[in-house]
Amino acid sequence: MTTFVLAVDAGTTGVRTLAVDEHGRPGAWAYQEFPQHFPRPGWVEHDPDDIWTATLATLTDVVAALGDARIAGIGITNQRETTVVWDRATGRARHRAIVWQDRRTAGRCDELRAAGHEGLVRERTGLVLDPYFSATKLEWLLTKGGVVADGNLAFGTVDSWLLWRLTGGADGGVHATDTTNASRTLLLDLDTLQWSDDLLGLFGIPATCLPEVHPSLGRFGTTRPDCAAGLQVPVSGIAGDQQAALFGQACFEPGMTKNTYGTGSFVLMNLGATRPAPVDGLLTTVAWSTADDVAYAMEGAVFVTGAAIQWLRDGLGIIDDASETGPLAASVPDTGGVVMVPALTGLGSPWWDPYARGAVLGITRGTTRAHLVRAVVEAMAWQTRDVVDAMTSASGLTVTELRADGGASVMDVLCQFQADVLGVPVRRPVVKETTALGAAYLAGIAEGVWATPADAAAAWQEEAVYTPAMPADEVARRHEEWLRGVERARGWAKEAAD
Repeated sequence: MTTFVLAVDAGTTGVRTLAVDEHGRPGAWAYQEFPQHFPRPGWVEHDPDDIWTATLATLTDVVAALGDARIAGIGITNQRETTVVWDRATGRARHRAIVWQDRRTAGRCDELRAAGHEGLVRERTGLVLDPYFSATKLEWLLTKGGVVADGNLAFGTVDSWLLWRLTGGADGGVHATDTTNASRTLLLDLDTLQWSDDLLGLFGIPATCLPEVHPSLGRFGTTRPDCAAGLQVPVSGIAGDQQAALFGQACFEPGMTKNTYGTGSFVLMNLGATRPAPVDGLLTTVAWSTADDVAYAMEGAVFVTGAAIQWLRDGLGIIDDASETGPLAASVPDTGGVVMVPALTGLGSPWWDPYARGAVLGITRGTTRAHLVRAVVEAMAWQTRDVVDAMTSASGLTVTELRADGGASVMDVLCQFQADVLGVPVRRPVVKETTALGAAYLAGIAEGVWATPADAAAAWQEEAVYTPAMPADEVARRHEEWLRGVERARGWAKEAAD
């Protein structure tokens, strides 16, 4: 009988459940989108019940498709930083989830920075004061969102919410998270891997509402059949989506680097077991952990890449379907001088400017929709280049190749341009759902389906490799053009915020 491990991948726009067999090969899968809510400019919310409904629906479909096959366990991976609060007694969410993209606490981050707290935050967490992370979102819910900090209040990132529901919810559900997700809250001490009393005090957050922190690999709890499509199996691996993708891409050695081209793009470099000092413009985060050790990663977070394609489709109507993007971009040799800076929700690494806004520059009478689409595609690669430059400078490690995954990585035009501007090969795997794959690997190793990470990742195969072809002087000229565009986009909304 074939053994499968299930991965629940709760992303920003939908939930995918994927079955992975003992050879590391994807099997049955199901996907369901859920609604996005934009109550004000710069605000982004989800209904936690919509996320749960999509999770249960996809899990049900995959379990039905597998029939009598053995399911060894479940791994969870998730959109990170998104802040969920619920009532332990009733099981109901107390507010819509505030999504990682949300900018409502930018002013509060400015206040904390002006008061001199950035040093403490950087030293303890490896992060920066930015509305991207969970703590100021939770603080806002407690001070302005009408959420009461009573004994039944539970906070968690999306992994915690799903774990709690899968293991029983209000009837004995497990309230826990893993070190990777906890390291994205601005509340975890990276040295102790426990919640920091100093940071809880800074943000006014009661410790009673927090989940327990566990290693990424290991048993968190057991699903209840009436809450998990009839399954009674261990949940044995949890990791934030980008860390799970690093694991799924088999980036196990220091210096190995991957980029996931999703709603945003997230570049992670494996740093090994030694936690580095904070680096301006970049984040230090937990890559994954076991009961015995921890691996750290350096991360550059780009907020808008695939989301800019959604904007072309839904906001401007320039394309009817995301699948048109690659062919349209490839239909012209370059952007015709157009630069698009997709700072639609501010700029992340290495700039960290929540007041930046999107800009399209260099338009002429000769500009076509293909030029604009190509400018959006090239912006994905330029933002990645800026992050990789910062990483190599800070770490002293050389990036010799980039492993690419995520929805947009299917575009040959993007991967080739990325190789051109980085000057190193870009490798795309056969299995592009590396986020779900990483979660399945974590759970499968914990349950003995695979003995080691190397065993789990032995199935990693390269689908395509792209080697640099653009002359270095042309790359330098166009990069300078891109940077001039970034400067014009930065700080745009600052005066309005003031």
